[in-house]
Amino acid sequence: MSSGDMRSFGNSGAAVTSAKGHVVDLALLAARLTPAIERTRDHLLSLQQADGHWCAELQGDTILESEYILLLSFLGQGQSQKARECATYMLDQQCDHGGWAMFPGGPIEISGSVKAYLALKITGHDPKADYMIRAREAILRAGGMEQVNSFTRFYLAMLGIIPYDLCPAVPPEMILLPKWAPFNIYEMSSWSRTIIVPLSLLWACQPKTKLPPEHQIDELYATPAKTLPRTIGGVNHEGSHGWLNWTKFFQKVDSAIKLGEGLGIKPLRKRAIKLCEQWILDRLKMSDGLGAIFPPIVWTIIGLRCLGYKDDSEVIVQQMLELDKLCIRENEQVRLQPCFSPVWDTIISMIALRDAGVSRHDPAIRKAIDWILSKEVRHPGDWSLSHPNVEPGGWYFEYNNEFYPDIDDTCMALIALGKCLPEGAGREWTMEIFDEPKTGGTVPQNSESPVVFSGRSANAEKAIAELEAAAPMVNAIRRGVRWLKSMQSSDGGWGAFDADNTREVLTKVPFADHNAMIDPSTSDITARVLESFAGLGIPADGSIHKRALDFIWNDQQPDHCWYGRWGVNYLYGTWQVLVGLVANGIPASDPRLKKAVEWLKAKQQSCGGWGETARSYDDPSLRGTGIPTASQTAWALLGLIAAGEADSVAVQRGVDYLLTTQQPKGTWTETEFTGTGFPRVFYLRYHYYCLYFPLMALARYAKATTGSSR
Repeated sequence: MSSGDMRSFGNSGAAVTSAKGHVVDLALLAARLTPAIERTRDHLLSLQQADGHWCAELQGDTILESEYILLLSFLGQGQSQKARECATYMLDQQCDHGGWAMFPGGPIEISGSVKAYLALKITGHDPKADYMIRAREAILRAGGMEQVNSFTRFYLAMLGIIPYDLCPAVPPEMILLPKWAPFNIYEMSSWSRTIIVPLSLLWACQPKTKLPPEHQIDELYATPAKTLPRTIGGVNHEGSHGWLNWTKFFQKVDSAIKLGEGLGIKPLRKRAIKLCEQWILDRLKMSDGLGAIFPPIVWTIIGLRCLGYKDDSEVIVQQMLELDKLCIRENEQVRLQPCFSPVWDTIISMIALRDAGVSRHDPAIRKAIDWILSKEVRHPGDWSLSHPNVEPGGWYFEYNNEFYPDIDDTCMALIALGKCLPEGAGREWTMEIFDEPKTGGTVPQNSESPVVFSGRSANAEKAIAELEAAAPMVNAIRRGVRWLKSMQSSDGGWGAFDADNTREVLTKVPFADHNAMIDPSTSDITARVLESFAGLGIPADGSIHKRALDFIWNDQQPDHCWYGRWGVNYLYGTWQVLVGLVANGIPASDPRLKKAVEWLKAKQQSCGGWGETARSYDDPSLRGTGIPTASQTAWALLGLIAAGEADSVAVQRGVDYLLTTQQPKGTWTETEFTGTGFPRVFYLRYHYYCLYFPLMALARYAKATTGSSR
């Protein structure tokens, strides 16, 4: 019990009172717990699709709608019904400060606000309207159009608003660089790669769709010169530069490229363009658009149009259809999702339902297993270039994205499938996968390598029969585990899509101001890898585990929490690390772990919940603070419960917060963005985060305190 907390006893039994006077009646808490779990469980089950998967809306900010309108304008459809409906939605998202933000309650985001203002003008909104005046004034207060980022400049250039020489050079010749060259495209993160290759076609061709005078936005310039500065700032160009200022170096390279191209020095341009075109077309196979995500799909359409593809060509029609799938029409408005999240939503739903006591034999779970197995990657992708001898395995995030499996989805899939193995697997039993490297490194491809389960069972024949029936799942697990092990980076951690994608100098190139050029190891993913191994009973006694644990400990912050790369923020990272460490045998008594527990407890709010604003990525002093949410409260509870704190006052108050804020149907109301796309640049609201994570937390609390989640 923390200092200042106390327990009292009355007619209802035990009660706890926090230092801030928050009283929790433990008997009432226990009585409310099971019905609450059942309500959420039943509601989540009701949301399952007929084929066995779950998929919630994935919400981003208005750059999705504004960029879609700008694309439609480039295609001559800027005044279409769909464009106007997107504009109506954007107008509803305008903030009190007059501009548009990356997340609810956030400060003005200048690039998104400029694109929103331009999109509104294109779709017929009067610049004299009050909301347009407020937007214009907000943009000017924030520094004006001069502050926009590199990707926004490309949109402005293709619409004829600025000249292309004010955009950073993205020469297609980059695709010619061999894999060993320091600046080849495979040194970039996978998501940047899928943007840069089609974007280079726009740079090479430099088309313009001239907007009429009434759609110009000169009024957004804050300086009399009414032009953009030639250099571009951004989150990657801040702070010290060391012995060599790479930002200035690449600015000079950018100027040299433009000078050479202006003089007609482009000897390899035709070959490079052809290779870029083929690179894109190859990766459209077995994928719902390039990378199966909004920005690369948009740039694919623009890039291929630059090469002469007609609007009615099969490939353009298909890519426009992929964008149309991302559109949600509601109340005469259209909003877009950045992508779909079916694999992610399905595997977390499976975990939560299994935690809540739904049998692995339940039809809902069986259908979900079959669906997840159908989404396993079985073909080489970009990752294979660095791991040519590794058998394909793992899972991606979307419906179809065969070239880009990711570590995080693969971890979660293994955790979900591990919970559906014959009872006892991962606990009474252990798993051993043969032909593994003994000290890390590349795993040789061998689809026939065996998986051996060792342990005890009350009925050997039944256990063998169940394992044989589970063979498809076990084989997928085998491939997933071996793929994960091969993707470990040399620092001991794991990134999201690639191993050792850490060439920091790439973050200083002029078009890298989106803060996403590399894909380094992160503690949240690394801990989840270890959690997935532990859930399968894989012994934590090898070099792979040791190096991963060393990475995590070295990444612990001075105040004992962990940074969260893929969720907001330190609450997310600390939860995941605590779960992963404890699952791999780190005792709750470890001083480093105890300090992380105390950090979580200290961030609990007077209402009993936890919350953290996305502003903490810009200002770390805000870590662990913000509007309390169901999803972030669940994360904190999951971390504390894993660390043996289920009987603590903090956990009891957190559970009480979830029970008190639960809606009659078993849902929670949450409008905050607690998902992270790119820190400081793009955030997400996963609409099921406030459903399956609270269910998981309540169920694990019930099991930890009563031995059952039902």
